[in-house]
Amino acid sequence: MRTFFPSESCKETHLKSINPQSWLQVERGKLAKFSSESASSIDSLIKVPEPPILPFFKPVDYVQVLAKIHEELESCSPQERSNLYLLQFQVFKGLGEVKLMRRSLRSAWSKASTVYEKLVFGAWLKYEKHDEELISDLLSSCGKCAKEFGAIDIASEMPVYKKLSPHGVITTNEDSCPRAVSFRIADEKIACDRQKIASLSAPFHTMLNGCFTESFCEEIDLSENNISSLAMRIINEFSSTGLLNEVSPDLLLEILVFANKFCCESLKDACDRKLASLISCRQDALELLECALEENSPVLAASCLQVFLRELPDSLKDSQIVELLSNTTRQQRSIMIGPASFSLYCLLSEVSMNLDPRSDESVRFLRTLVDSAETSQQKMVAYHRLGCVKFLRKDLDEAEQLFEAAFNLGHTYSVIGLARLGQIRGHKRWAYEKLCSVISSSIPLGWMYQESSLYCEGEKRWDDLEKATELDPTLTYPYMYRAASLMRKQNAQAALSEINRILGFKLALECLELRFCFYLALEDYQLAICDIQAILTLCPDYRVFEGRVAALQLRTLLREHVENWTEADCWLQLYDRWSSVDDIGSLSVIYQMLESDAAKGVLYFRQSLLLLRLNCPDAAMRSLQLARKHSSSEHERLVYEGWILYDTGHCEEGLQKAEESISIKRSFEAFFLKAYALADSSLDASCSSTVISLLEDALRCPSDRLRKGQALNNLGSVYVDCGKLDAAADCYINALKIRHTRAHQGLARVHFLRNDKVAAYDEMTKLIEKAKNNASAYEKRSEYCDRDRTKADLEMVTRLDPLRVYPYRYRAAVLMDNHKDKEAIEELSRAIAFKADLHLLHLRAAFHEHIGDVMGALRDCRAALSVDPKHQEMLELHSRVNSQEP
Repeated sequence: MRTFFPSESCKETHLKSINPQSWLQVERGKLAKFSSESASSIDSLIKVPEPPILPFFKPVDYVQVLAKIHEELESCSPQERSNLYLLQFQVFKGLGEVKLMRRSLRSAWSKASTVYEKLVFGAWLKYEKHDEELISDLLSSCGKCAKEFGAIDIASEMPVYKKLSPHGVITTNEDSCPRAVSFRIADEKIACDRQKIASLSAPFHTMLNGCFTESFCEEIDLSENNISSLAMRIINEFSSTGLLNEVSPDLLLEILVFANKFCCESLKDACDRKLASLISCRQDALELLECALEENSPVLAASCLQVFLRELPDSLKDSQIVELLSNTTRQQRSIMIGPASFSLYCLLSEVSMNLDPRSDESVRFLRTLVDSAETSQQKMVAYHRLGCVKFLRKDLDEAEQLFEAAFNLGHTYSVIGLARLGQIRGHKRWAYEKLCSVISSSIPLGWMYQESSLYCEGEKRWDDLEKATELDPTLTYPYMYRAASLMRKQNAQAALSEINRILGFKLALECLELRFCFYLALEDYQLAICDIQAILTLCPDYRVFEGRVAALQLRTLLREHVENWTEADCWLQLYDRWSSVDDIGSLSVIYQMLESDAAKGVLYFRQSLLLLRLNCPDAAMRSLQLARKHSSSEHERLVYEGWILYDTGHCEEGLQKAEESISIKRSFEAFFLKAYALADSSLDASCSSTVISLLEDALRCPSDRLRKGQALNNLGSVYVDCGKLDAAADCYINALKIRHTRAHQGLARVHFLRNDKVAAYDEMTKLIEKAKNNASAYEKRSEYCDRDRTKADLEMVTRLDPLRVYPYRYRAAVLMDNHKDKEAIEELSRAIAFKADLHLLHLRAAFHEHIGDVMGALRDCRAALSVDPKHQEMLELHSRVNSQEP
């Protein structure tokens, strides 16, 4: 849902076709000469769509909301916990915090008080991890059960019906009634024990022992009650044994209807459970759910639902299932999912929107979500989400009503929808004033200025976008707009510099695409193909130019205009880019190498390492799985399986795979994996010698310079931790000899530990000069200089990568030391506004405590514990501050 809601300018359905070849009919290597004639072609090539309206819950003060949720979790009843964790999930989703979102879902699942909540959140977690089946298989191969979110035995979780003695039933003397009774059904008579049948329900008890004629009859005709003789025989047997043995589904359904009609609760409960146990596939569930809802059979209904939920998203591609689930009444939802209706339709609407946000199915699920919402925050989520879908479908009047409802309830972010609708209707000035009113009456945020920029022109628009970036540097649209504007003014260097600002810390596909367009306009096809190959690495199905052209098609056309590299050329290019810490360039080279006959397993593995460095964990895992698929031997496959397990938090199993690989063949990668996992998993200082031995074994095995440099660097780090500085220096120097540039950082640390800060500073300067991505190098160098140069380096870090939190903390601490309390808190607050970081919140809480702002400290403590509930220092601070609360 990254580019979920495009702007109106991108929504034309009958756009004229594009012929990318027409842009590429030039001599290879020829650079464009900007001229007035080229301006129109540049405009057609470089388009920046309006930022999307995100269908997420985005409170203005997310810290306050998280703190409030945490406070309520401390005192709420067990029945309320899952809904609170779901709201916490919605907050983290709006912040883009994927790991925290999943942890909130896991908490909702683990704290579920009903089988219904367990069912929904278990299915949700399974859906979120739908691409992790391989991990489950690998864990099984290590002897570890991985079915954490397996199917629930719903019948065992539901209370069994307990028969109560009838009260208030008019009876005669039971002794005066005939002991036996026969029920006639057509031409057959079924002999039954009167009192045992009477015990099935109050209506039967009254009919057979009360003042009715049937009480004195030895034969009663049931032919008009839609029950077969065979079914009646089974009911008679149940009245004696309380059991339903081998009964066909059709007969069970017949008995269920009869039991419902005559209020035979124990019989109905038995049928309900028996039918639920017979569900073996989606078709069974589909056929039985409608009956379950009609006959008020909760076990059967929930069991049918479980089948659908466990097959998400595929089950929502079945129109019959969608029809059943989206056309339910409140009573039917109560039967099917108990009190977890809102949670269920949150899940179903999200899955449906991921499949197709414009679909009728998405609308229907969202309407049910709205109907299921009870609290004001649930209503904000539901109204805003449905408003976004209605806006996308151009149902503008209804979209306006929904955005207005969400906005009036307090969801300020929904003002974006109202402003866009105002613009569409020609009320641009009104839209601008609406945004200005929001900005002046609440905490100013980056998205507010970004949005207001859409409704003004010239310098005012530029000023608003600068303010948006100042408040939230993670927003991509301001960089893209500024870069495109500079490009249209034929200032290519400034345009590239602007788009590179964000690509230096956030690998956004839309920004890579824009830079690709710049290179295309400049006719620099070598750099253009580099970006398109990086795009295809991240998203193989990506489409450029507003979705009209497959990126793969453009790459094929570009190949005709760039020099073909041999395999040797590719390796040289990879060494150059890897050594200069050009991760995007390295990705591109590997993409090209994968087309050759080179060993693909090794290349996909290298690709995964780069993607992890670029903070693209999902793409990295995909590459690791491809490495496993293309491994050339069993010992190589075991190494990749070990990394897959290690990267998903299964360190012991990763070690086990490494040892299996070593037992087959001693290889660099197997020893490296074992050393890496052991160093990370053991807190025992004595394991250092084992790690050193393993890395030395790795270095004795054949490998290329890229990996040997990494091993030497890691070995140097272990030596430093052991205090063996000479050995560490030798490792770093040898790594630098084979162009492992990052070894400068390790060598700088050695110099520092030898009390030579000047040499440490100079060493980091060398890294800064060599590395294309060098924000971390500036941050590390700041530790080796005086305060003024430290401040300058950390300002550079924030410019290069505003997501790095150490500079904000350092500057805030300096301000606090200088008794500038307000400025110190403001420094932390400007980062907290766009990054939910534990350390920032922790420090701000400590500052609030220091100045006596107990409520501010308590708020930040609670929000921080929402980010990491087990952080020991945070728990201690929270306990201390909580005791001071008035």
